[in-house]
Amino acid sequence: MRCCSHSSAEIAIHESGMVYRNLNNIASPAQGVRDTFDLTPTDTVENWVDISHRLRKVAASLEGYQRTLDIGFESGDAPAKRQVEVVIEQIKQIVDGKFFESFVESAKPELSQELKTDLMAAAKEASAGYQSFSDYLTRMLPKANPEDAIGRERYAILSERFLGAKVDLDETYQWGIEELARVIAEQEAVANEILPGATIKEAIEHLDKDPKNKLHSTDELKAWMQKLSDQAIEDLGKTHFDIADPIRELQCMIAPTQSGVIYYTGPSDDFSRPGRMWWSVPEGVTEFDTWRETTTVYHEGVPGHHLQVAQATYVRDTLNDWRRLASWTSGHGEGWALYAERLMDELGYLKTPADRLGMLDAQRMRAARVVLDLGVHLGKPKLDGSGKWDFDYALNFMLENVNMPPEFVKFEVTRYFGWPGQAPSYKIGQRIWEQIRDDYKAKKGASFNMKEFHTTALNLGGLGLDTLKRVMAKA
Repeated sequence: MRCCSHSSAEIAIHESGMVYRNLNNIASPAQGVRDTFDLTPTDTVENWVDISHRLRKVAASLEGYQRTLDIGFESGDAPAKRQVEVVIEQIKQIVDGKFFESFVESAKPELSQELKTDLMAAAKEASAGYQSFSDYLTRMLPKANPEDAIGRERYAILSERFLGAKVDLDETYQWGIEELARVIAEQEAVANEILPGATIKEAIEHLDKDPKNKLHSTDELKAWMQKLSDQAIEDLGKTHFDIADPIRELQCMIAPTQSGVIYYTGPSDDFSRPGRMWWSVPEGVTEFDTWRETTTVYHEGVPGHHLQVAQATYVRDTLNDWRRLASWTSGHGEGWALYAERLMDELGYLKTPADRLGMLDAQRMRAARVVLDLGVHLGKPKLDGSGKWDFDYALNFMLENVNMPPEFVKFEVTRYFGWPGQAPSYKIGQRIWEQIRDDYKAKKGASFNMKEFHTTALNLGGLGLDTLKRVMAKA
């Protein structure tokens, strides 16, 4: 079986010219070059010799990326001004914070003085490469696009790429509005359980003051994540999922960066490097609320990303290397992770109203950004009917619907403006996953088995959602 939607969408993106304006605050090569070092093995002297070579390729990688962006800047189809400004600031943090220099100084193996000197010189070259790229972006800033919205035609291409499925964009926008209202109603009911008569905001304030929900350091956070993750693997491996021994190791990590992002990296092909859940803790943040983050552990770990990605890696006898290791569609992957959040509630693992409110808080954010993302890039009128969505309106909309610090919300909204179609793919993907399960359950009738459904679907590896739907209809 072949999956063609991914390659077709990539060709469409290239032909549309969007490849020449590929710059944003979270998922462009501007971040990807540096992010590579989060995955680099660091256990041996040989690893650090390899790292020295990689560090010396940073500047050339950014120069090649710069030549691609040149085409967009010179043709008048440049990245948005907002994204250029943010990336310049991000590079300032990398360079002024001496990320590369600190990285090589963190080496644990005993290194020769010669290698240490070589590594530091390579780190300085990498920092200089980023500084040169920042200087380039600063020179090009006057040519940056003042418009954020990508437009309906290009948005349709990106939506299909991120979902691996075609959806009716206008129907989906309306569904997003209705789904947001439904989640808010659920939140209101749970808030009343937590504190009778309380609003959602009052229930949250009550939980945030409860010392039982607090973790007081990154060490406590890491230990708590690991314990919760280990327990989920142990329990679910007995009931609703087949979890092979190599998949049962998931490392919970504090990331070396301070962006506030929580993410997952998959295992190596031979599982010598296990799957890892990373938490990039912002500078100065020392307290964490478990009620907010229980669902995050399930999203990034098991039954979320780790189970999905590691299972595909594991089934080498039935999948080619592309589908095991490289095929990724946000609607499939992130949709599964949101499906996993809701599933853990269905299975009784969100045992307290507080944990359920945390899950609903995350689901509300995902529903809200369906509305925002489509609203902005399709040029929809504001929900009150007055003019089109703009950044200030979008920011206020998210501040009303997301229980997070304003700085993080601004980062998120900037992400939606600069990476169209990706953020909605989480919630739309969840919707399609749930539809696929409902159809499968209806077809199987009394013989429906949850573990069988999960095993069959996950053993297919990375697919677009239209392909997944067709295959599961025949399973």
